[in-house]
Amino acid sequence: MGVRRVVIGLFAGLILGSVLAATSPVAAGRTAALLQPIGQLWVNAIRMTVVPLVVALLFVAIAGRSSDSESTAAHAPAERELGRVGLATIVTFFALLLFAALVGVLLAPPLIDDLHLTGAMAASLRSTAVAGAGETAAHVTALPGFGAWVTGLLPVNAIASAAEGAMLPLIAFTLLFALATRRVDAGPRLALIDFFGAIAGAMTAVVDWIIAAAPIGIFALVTVASSRAGIGLAGAMLYYVVAISALVVLFTLLMYPVASIFGRVPLGRFTRDMAPAQAVALGTSSSLASLPALVEGGRALRLSPTATGFVLPLSVSTFKVATPIYWLVGTLFLAKLYGVALGTTAVVTIALTGAALSLTIPGVPQGAMLMLAPLLVTYGIPADGVGLLIAVDSIPDLFGTLTNVTGDLVVATVVSAVTRGDEVAEPATEVASSNDE
Repeated sequence: MGVRRVVIGLFAGLILGSVLAATSPVAAGRTAALLQPIGQLWVNAIRMTVVPLVVALLFVAIAGRSSDSESTAAHAPAERELGRVGLATIVTFFALLLFAALVGVLLAPPLIDDLHLTGAMAASLRSTAVAGAGETAAHVTALPGFGAWVTGLLPVNAIASAAEGAMLPLIAFTLLFALATRRVDAGPRLALIDFFGAIAGAMTAVVDWIIAAAPIGIFALVTVASSRAGIGLAGAMLYYVVAISALVVLFTLLMYPVASIFGRVPLGRFTRDMAPAQAVALGTSSSLASLPALVEGGRALRLSPTATGFVLPLSVSTFKVATPIYWLVGTLFLAKLYGVALGTTAVVTIALTGAALSLTIPGVPQGAMLMLAPLLVTYGIPADGVGLLIAVDSIPDLFGTLTNVTGDLVVATVVSAVTRGDEVAEPATEVASSNDE
């Protein structure tokens, strides 16, 4: 992917949309109506590749064979080696989540303390929060409990999960299917590996075509979003938006040295190969939509096949490293709004709770914020306030997705470096990837 072209498209969209919104609302509306179908078409094109690409890459990574012989079955990473990869992934997940919690605990309280609320401003914001309380309560009630989340890890119907985009159950099924395939005779096993390898190769070619159109798609998406972003936010809400966005961007930058030091890749190279996926994240606000670009970035970094085929799909489906910061800043802001004092113990507990529960966040819009509602009540903060956070979440969500996608590639880079010795061999079916720049 041409990184420079993508960045140019991103900033061109921001500038054009902002100028139109400030100078001519009518022209902004017409431009948005014209560009929205183009941006949505590009996003749909990316999303249509995600399910077959995830399934094919994961299957080949787990059930894959070495290229020593086409006629005999060679050994893929054994279950115990795959277990080490899984363990390294989980440990890296929680290490980065604890790092995010630490950054939040150190920086979020002073940021929110600098916010000064007048009585009138607080009353206005509270009334806005109460206005959306009914809808927020309905969404919170509809969230699955922990038991439902656990039972939902294995799909009743894998095809239905694929059709609905339920990635975690689909990954669980594919993992079991790939492990079972390693137990069958060599002939059928190699035929399945070749079949899924061909799917991965074809999908990679389709992704290359879609990614080539990324500057146009991102330009359209960002122009529409920036042309519709009003400037009528209350001062306090604007402060909240800037504070949380700045904090997650800072944490994103702090993860770069982690990838360089523990992933053993040059910082400049990681920055370059990370940029395309970040641009897609900013344009689509979707970690899943960023997966093809992440896989391409992983290959450019020469990560192990298991890292690109197993760790990345798992990470984009479950790993939300921005959650501890999101929860802490949102809770502190609402606590100030409602006049609730939170001590150091409460601040640390909220950050650690966000880290612990981030892997169970449902894949619904604003799922992280909705899960925050029950926690607010335990500290005497009305759950109605979540509606206020959701109302202005569009901008923080963009930067949160940027942070999560960066965390996905950081995890894959670190796990690849840590477990490189566990890779028995490259899969026989090598999926080509073109990197012009």
